[in-house]
Amino acid sequence: MIYCVIPRELESELLPRMREYYRDNPGVEVIVDRRHGGASERRRGDRQAADERRVIRDRRRARIPGTFPAVDDDPA
Repeated sequence: MIYCVIPRELESELLPRMREYYRDNPGVEVIVDRRHGGASERRRGDRQAADERRVIRDRRRARIPGTFPAVDDDPA
């Protein structure tokens, strides 16, 4: 299914035209975007609250504790 999403601001102008255009194509449904707030508002959100909720973990394995023995540079 393919959705042709019409912005709410252009509903009266575009919705009838797009429904007419796609009426013979059963794989396309023309719908109106009814979400509240713009995309920029959703993306921006409350950054501080989001940062406080987000926990970043280091998923790498921890190193084995201790030190490595010294290695001689002479291959003899």
